[in-house]
Amino acid sequence: MKDATLKIETQLIEDHQSKITVEFEAEQVESMKRRAARRIADKVKIPGFRPGKAPYQVIVRQVGEGTVFEKALELLVDEIYPSVIEESKIKPYGPGRLENILSTEPLKLEFIIPLDAEVDLGDYKNIRKPYKPKKITKKDIDNTLMDLRERQAVIEPVDRSAAEGDLVTVKLNATRKNALEGKDPVIIRESTYPIVVHPVKITTAKKTRSDEINLEWPFPGFSQNLLGLSEADEKIVQYIYPDNLDDENRRGAEAEFHLTVMNVKSRNLPEIDEEFLSSLGDYENLDVLLQDIRTSLEKRSKQHYDQNYDQEILDKAIKQASFKYPSQMLDQEMDKVIRDFENQLQQQKLTMDLYLKTRNLDMDGLRGEMRPVAEERLKQNLFLFELSEAEDIKIDPEEVQGEAQNTLNYLYKVLPEKEAKKLTNKNIYSNLVSNVYADMLSRRAMEHFRDICSGRLDQKHKPDILTEDVEQAKSKEQKKADKASEEEE
Repeated sequence: MKDATLKIETQLIEDHQSKITVEFEAEQVESMKRRAARRIADKVKIPGFRPGKAPYQVIVRQVGEGTVFEKALELLVDEIYPSVIEESKIKPYGPGRLENILSTEPLKLEFIIPLDAEVDLGDYKNIRKPYKPKKITKKDIDNTLMDLRERQAVIEPVDRSAAEGDLVTVKLNATRKNALEGKDPVIIRESTYPIVVHPVKITTAKKTRSDEINLEWPFPGFSQNLLGLSEADEKIVQYIYPDNLDDENRRGAEAEFHLTVMNVKSRNLPEIDEEFLSSLGDYENLDVLLQDIRTSLEKRSKQHYDQNYDQEILDKAIKQASFKYPSQMLDQEMDKVIRDFENQLQQQKLTMDLYLKTRNLDMDGLRGEMRPVAEERLKQNLFLFELSEAEDIKIDPEEVQGEAQNTLNYLYKVLPEKEAKKLTNKNIYSNLVSNVYADMLSRRAMEHFRDICSGRLDQKHKPDILTEDVEQAKSKEQKKADKASEEEE
């Protein structure tokens, strides 16, 4: 059968799929019908004959020609499908489907096969963006140290008016003055809020508020309005929000705040002594703690910067690249997005059914909302994998195995025993290794692309030239120093 001649026609259709028409010779079909009849005779009892020994015509009369043809078609498709793919010279994304039986004499079948994605990376090598992560300052470290102290602050009720550093609980609401049609007049619904009274640090004529006060809620400097107030005191505060806020409801709003002081409490911060250091960990002295804080802040700052940097250069790359992929590939990515979202709901102790009910949505509606997210993720993944091929990025198999084993060890610890036992299944482990490989390759490709866009890859490719330039500069500086020394002598 494999040596039989197949008449194959291939046509590219919309949605990045291929329509393939296959025509069979009569002898091929007849041979397959007889094989199908023998398969049927092995399972169907035919009076007067042992299993599998009945003649072809007897089997046809017993089960019907339609049953034999249907089984023959099933065997035919299973056997010739690999040859069809090979001879058509296409790269399928996934299994195709038998779309239509165009005719029975001669037998002519029509298959629809989704094609693997095609990506044109475009001029990605000329994308540039300066790479300038934020440097951690002494002030950042001091603020973190203060935050650690504040977490251990001793809070006690006081019978006096509010002072700087106190924790004041207020009943607060805010409304929009001169509310416009279509705008919600309520900016903050009435509730109780604990607010720390921050100090104001006068540094220059133009800057009168500290960084801490600029982080205040509901607006910078709000807590200063609590100074001197005691329990049961009331106050009205006016404030106009700037026009560049992300919050559309507050943007440019002229707000009026009504507050009532519920209670005033003092906050006594712990001294930086051995007891305080031991409460945070095994720190010999303050310097060790400060170094640990710096390392942690630098790591967190770089992760945050890289995340924003990577997203920006990826967005630029995707806009100038082109993508072709079948709808099945997008559907599969959307399934992943839905699963990730469902996991997030579970972490919040919510179910998908409850979420859909509260949103008055069905699953089709949710998939419609998630479609842009799935499209963006799919294009990012396709771009990075195509980039890894173009830039010849490799992953060491031993490194993949080690990462997969680390993931397994973690899953053994966090999963219930019944679920953990399933990890021993070979198919599950194989899928895990594949996923780990894909994640590692994507990360390496992203790091490589970051090096391209930041210009660091250019530096790596020119070590000899750079070294020569540096040495020449050093030589010139040394000659100047030597000359100056001679003149002095």
